[in-house]
Amino acid sequence: MLQIALWEPEIPPNTGNIARTCAATGVPLHLIGRLGFRLDERSLRRAGLDYWHALTLGQHLDLAAFEKHVGNGRIICFSARATRRYTEIAYQPGDYLLFGKESVGLPSALLERHREHAVTIPMPGNAVRSLNLAVAVGIALYEALRQVKHW
Repeated sequence: MLQIALWEPEIPPNTGNIARTCAATGVPLHLIGRLGFRLDERSLRRAGLDYWHALTLGQHLDLAAFEKHVGNGRIICFSARATRRYTEIAYQPGDYLLFGKESVGLPSALLERHREHAVTIPMPGNAVRSLNLAVAVGIALYEALRQVKHW
């Protein structure tokens, strides 16, 4: 099973859209570190996240705790600073697709540790510095699902 992980997401609607995508595809979502919003029932309801109950959610105190949870699993790091395209990797069941916070992406030290699995989604227009987080997750997840499930 593929899994999505977000490091310190800052914008509730992005995380909500990603949670919806994860619920729709049956893919667990992991939230890592300090969040830019609250996960209590009232806050989720106010944000319109009425499908949160259908989501398999994992929370991790920090990146070290997340990496410990993953163990020998493979972490695919998505970053605008990577050079390898996300379509140039062979996704496998059990992969964790990791995305950084909206304002700064993933930490350089983490990208260095996982450099053999750091990928980017190309933006040939060069008009923006990065894609919206929810859009990037959707693009990456459906490519990984296409490969793993042979859709």
